[in-house]
Amino acid sequence: MSNKTIGFVGLGNMGGRMTRCLVDSGLTVLGYDPQPQRVHAAGAQLAASIREIADKADVILLSLPDSKVVEMVVEGVDGLLQHCREGQTIVDLSTAAASSTIRLNGLFAQRGVQYVDAGISGGAAAAQKGTLTLMVGGDVSTIEALDWVFKPIASKVFNMGESGSGHTTKLLNNFLNAVSLAATAEVMVAGKKAGLDLHRLLDVLNSSSGVNFATQNRFPYIVDGNYLEGGLTGKLMSKDVVLYIERARELGVASLNASGPLASFGLQVALGYGDQISNKVVDAIGDMSGGIRLHEESTGGKA
Repeated sequence: MSNKTIGFVGLGNMGGRMTRCLVDSGLTVLGYDPQPQRVHAAGAQLAASIREIADKADVILLSLPDSKVVEMVVEGVDGLLQHCREGQTIVDLSTAAASSTIRLNGLFAQRGVQYVDAGISGGAAAAQKGTLTLMVGGDVSTIEALDWVFKPIASKVFNMGESGSGHTTKLLNNFLNAVSLAATAEVMVAGKKAGLDLHRLLDVLNSSSGVNFATQNRFPYIVDGNYLEGGLTGKLMSKDVVLYIERARELGVASLNASGPLASFGLQVALGYGDQISNKVVDAIGDMSGGIRLHEESTGGKA
């Protein structure tokens, strides 16, 4: 067990769960979040400021909503860039714009600080169990030296290449996730309106070429009224699709399939489901299709 101190900035839905795994493995974690109760709930020691994190931690993990927040934490007054020290390592676990990540990496390099981008996949359930998948970009030797940090939170770690490659990989994965979720939601609403048995429809899809993560791992629960609360919200999914489109533009790739999930999760946000799990996109599509719900309570009311 390492006697180094881990700093963790952003102990929300994912960060809090990862922090708990680190603490439960016996590591010392100093946490900072605008809502201090989150730090206590995760079992970490409370830091009064980002500066205290920079002063005391050897490795600093970030789990923040987007690049704008990451940039505020890094470049803001009393931020990490101002107070970091040579030899520190900062790991950004956020879903962020690769162009911003690459720029920040250059700024940290000037100060002798290693900046690693580590996209995460697996959702709240995997974060709770410490079985996330990490897709990591940055210096090879630095990534290898982070094994003691990654082991309590991830079951798979993929080294994707230079700075920005981890966050790029995350955006590619999240885009496919958004496509499959939005498309499957539409199909399930159509199946409901057609009077099909939804469990049987899923059996067909999962035995056929339409199979995907949503048909296998989400809709078997959703059709029974369990939306698997606690995962990525509609607003965050919509944000991730936009980030993917921006990255595709930077790479000069024609983004011909982005309009579907962009419209679907935009609809979810517009209809007031944006702060709920992205699986609620099926209800947004149902609303626009005549008030359809896949699951109905025994009393006849809507779930």
